[in-house]
Amino acid sequence: MNAEQKTRRHFHDELETLQKRLVEMAGIVESLVERATKAVLTRNSASVADIIAEDSRVDELEVEVDERVVELLALFQPMASDLRQIITSNKVANDLERVGDHAVNIAKAARRLVETQPLPELRELAEMAEITREMLADALASYVTRNAGTARMVCITDDKVDNLRGSLFRILVTHMLEEPKRIGGALELLLVSQNLERVADLSTNIAEDVVFLVEGRTIKHGAEAHRGSDGAEDDEAG
Repeated sequence: MNAEQKTRRHFHDELETLQKRLVEMAGIVESLVERATKAVLTRNSASVADIIAEDSRVDELEVEVDERVVELLALFQPMASDLRQIITSNKVANDLERVGDHAVNIAKAARRLVETQPLPELRELAEMAEITREMLADALASYVTRNAGTARMVCITDDKVDNLRGSLFRILVTHMLEEPKRIGGALELLLVSQNLERVADLSTNIAEDVVFLVEGRTIKHGAEAHRGSDGAEDDEAG
């Protein structure tokens, strides 16, 4: 094995380690979101301390991923698909760290929620939590499998979460106006809904990055719609 082959082998070994760290990070974050939302829906805060503690591992992994990305870029100066993979890994890690923070926020809200007067069952909240968890799981699966089709479906689903949050907001405001004793619990659930919406947004970010990784095209902020399906600029204007 010559020097160039050794360098290439070392590069791929380092890239594989980077991906392993990212997969570990994804697994922890997905679990945190699931447990935090369950704590809210069941009004059981027993798992909150563990969720907060485990988020520190997510922070450690993000730092390690950032360091490995810098090292890969500095030592090997990758090109084309290798460069896209490294850049995407860094962006996904940053988004996952933020998802972990939102899971902690939800868990803390669950702990406070236990001390408030219960509200009637909110179907919208349960549905919002389920869709958000599915979006995160699908976004991460699309990254692992490099499936741009699944990633695109995640982006489409984000509108459902936004609509549910709007409906939930109106319902909770109504409860607060009708029964002042419910204000504390309603405010906590509003906070939960905000954090769920942000998790959905970050899952969409990850999905968009997967499309960039697989296809080399940007679909953020409607960029793909403006280009048209063949990559040309949309000439409908005016």
